[in-house]
Amino acid sequence: MTVLLECENLAVTFDIDQGQINAVQDLSLTLSSGECLGVVGESGSGKSQSFLAMLGLLARNGRASGSVKFRGEEILAANRRRLNELRGSRLAIIFQDALSGLTPTMRVGEQLAEALRCHEAVDSAQARARAIEMMEIVNIPDAANRFSAYPFELSGGQRQRIMIAMAMICRPDVVIADEPTTALDVTVQAQILRLLDGFRRHTETALVMITHDLAVVAGLCDRVMIMYAGRPVEMAPTATLFDRPCHPYTIGLLKSMPTLRNDPAADLPVIAGQPPDMRKPPPGCAFAERCALAEERCREERPQLRQVGGSQQVACHLVSA
Repeated sequence: MTVLLECENLAVTFDIDQGQINAVQDLSLTLSSGECLGVVGESGSGKSQSFLAMLGLLARNGRASGSVKFRGEEILAANRRRLNELRGSRLAIIFQDALSGLTPTMRVGEQLAEALRCHEAVDSAQARARAIEMMEIVNIPDAANRFSAYPFELSGGQRQRIMIAMAMICRPDVVIADEPTTALDVTVQAQILRLLDGFRRHTETALVMITHDLAVVAGLCDRVMIMYAGRPVEMAPTATLFDRPCHPYTIGLLKSMPTLRNDPAADLPVIAGQPPDMRKPPPGCAFAERCALAEERCREERPQLRQVGGSQQVACHLVSA
């Protein structure tokens, strides 16, 4: 497999009135063609901001440092013109809220055609034909007539399919799906996930699935990165992570998942406490205050991500190599 995306020591900070928020720290990863990487963590863990930074889409008060390479080209410091050439054509993103991700006053077919015309030498008729073809591929009924529909005239599932079509219309190398099934019912969620998986397998596109749903990860992803308080705390192949989780946070997440073995009358286990204030991150392990196994070293010394076994990495002092 070809390595498409390489990220090394990525850090993201935001300047606010009360100081500075360290949203992401020490993030390193690689992504290869045809691979699906699941990125899991609770709200505020830095999942979305990590990949928005890679695409140059941070808010104005945000700054990113480190290194991000696409096919060997450094893009973290690339100018706006180069990023505009890559975004949509080689690197694409599917936002979780399709209603706000689509222009409300523009017909959905025109939005698809515009994305194509921006990156390929096609005329209006060709762009329209490709847009309708993509709408049919993502299972939009009566695509030729729906080409002229506005976003508010489509259901939530149909809008999300349009977002997927827009991301895929230029056949990008990497697609980042930021919780694409949020607020959809479970039947539509399954359809959307099958659609994304089909695209990945058919085109060898690399897919990043940002989610808080471990069931989605189990069914779709090849590898998983667990994030907590802006840092990766565990990375492993999906089967390894579910069979042999190492970090206490990962173990807590898996225990909180309902299974057929759970007593339906009993409460699910929860991880007590709250994440730390990222304006003042703790000197040691960010999870220490919520971890029943934490020792004094955990509170004073930050653990680094290290290899434990052939393909698993964990940031925890209590896990032996």
